[in-house]
This record gives sequence, structure tokens and C-alpha cells, in this order.
Amino acid sequence: MTSTASGAQINFQDGGAYDAAMGVWSRLAGERFLQWMAPAPGLRWLDIGCGSGAFTELLMQTAHPATLHGVDPSEPQLAFARKRPALAGCDLRVGDAMQLPFADACFDAAVMALVLFFVPEPARGLAEMRRVVRPGGVVSAYLWDFSTGGFPFEPIQAEQRAMGMTPRLPPSVQVAGMAAFRAQFEAAGLAGIETTTLHVARSFADFDSFWAITTGMMQDSLTQMGPDRTASLRAAVQRRLQPDSNGQITYNAHANAIRAVVPG
Repeated sequence: MTSTASGAQINFQDGGAYDAAMGVWSRLAGERFLQWMAPAPGLRWLDIGCGSGAFTELLMQTAHPATLHGVDPSEPQLAFARKRPALAGCDLRVGDAMQLPFADACFDAAVMALVLFFVPEPARGLAEMRRVVRPGGVVSAYLWDFSTGGFPFEPIQAEQRAMGMTPRLPPSVQVAGMAAFRAQFEAAGLAGIETTTLHVARSFADFDSFWAITTGMMQDSLTQMGPDRTASLRAAVQRRLQPDSNGQITYNAHANAIRAVVPG
């Protein structure tokens, strides 16, 4: 997925780099999300903004859907997703969240996993989710809570802000806070809205591993910073993330989750 915010482009074209940096986080949050959702087997699912397929694969393995479709604007991301053995029978296609290539009421459930804040017009994205899900079906989503430091890259972004820099953010980051997130679902006319917060933690073998993996998606922005500022940023982040007795780096992230029903 590619989006633009404050003149800075966030580019998720490289499925491999995304999967290493964010795919693990996505699966961690996705596991908590599906535990909370506890979906019935045999449903017709749509994963909007499926990207590299990290959550889509988890959905296939956990929810046991009758059918599973995924859409994403990035063909390179989809090409990576199609290589996942668990997704061999899935329909993964290029598509726009604000103009889904599906008929009305053709799914039992639709989900946006860490996606809605990348949709330029979130209200249109939710309207499309509602359109393609049958009455009584479920519309759901979860988002890293940027408003309270829940994003997995927060250790880096906090130090960027301290250096007077503006971190790259999703174009619709304002919807990530729980109140704003819920308001979007209410405005979409969805019923039976429920919410929760998903807490996850990830460990890295050492700081070098953390830095290499996490900045794999940030090489263009680090290049623009130059070697001296990049070195200063790295040192500041290393001071922030203290290792445990085994040298491991572990820290937490959290996401807001919502589910609702399409009224009949």
C-alpha cells in the first residue's frame, strides 16, 4: 500500500521488508483480534488492504472461512501474499478500499486489519465495507493507536520528534484514537458496536537486530536524513530501549479494535 501524508510518502510496496518489520507485529495483533472476535467457521470473508497477507493467512488458519478474498492497491504486496501456501486458494486482487470490486451484500464478514488510517477518506471505506456485507454480517477493524504511542515504531518516532523531525504518518491517522474510531463506525450507521484494546509485545535478539528489521522499511527516509543524523537517531533509540539480562530488546505496542453488525 502507498499513501501520502504531509508531503512524505509511506511506501509499502516491498512485501518482504514489510513482512519482516510489520508482518510479525500484524500477526501478534491479529491473533489477539481473532481471539476477541471468535468468528464462526464457514463464513465468506473479505480482507481489505490485505497487503503481504500476514493477517489474511492468520484469518485462513484460524477462522476456517468458506471463502476468503483479499484486496490491496499494491500488486508487489499481493505477489508476496500469493506465495504463502495457506493462501493458495484465495482470491487476492488489486482493489481500492473506497471502491471495492464486489457486488452488494456478497460477504458475511469484512475486515480492515491496520488499514483504515491509510484510506484517504475513511468514511467512504466504511461505507464500502457496509455495502458488500449482508445484513446481519460483521464489519470489523483494528488500528495501531498513534494517539497514545501504540504504534510499533514509536521508539524511533519519539526520538525523531525529539530531534525536531516529523515522522511519517498515515494520511488518516486522526481516526486511530478509540473515540474517533468508534465515531466513524457510528457515522456509518453500523449497529451493535463493540470495542477493545489489543496489547502485544515483541522481542528482538539484540539492538542491532531491532534496528535492522525495523528500519528495513525506512531506508529512503534514513538516506534523506544523512549518515550523521541517522547515527544520532540510532544512538538515541538505543538509549531508550534497554536490553534485558540476555541482551534482548522487548517492548509493547497496542491497537484499538472495533466490530459491528450491518443492520437488517
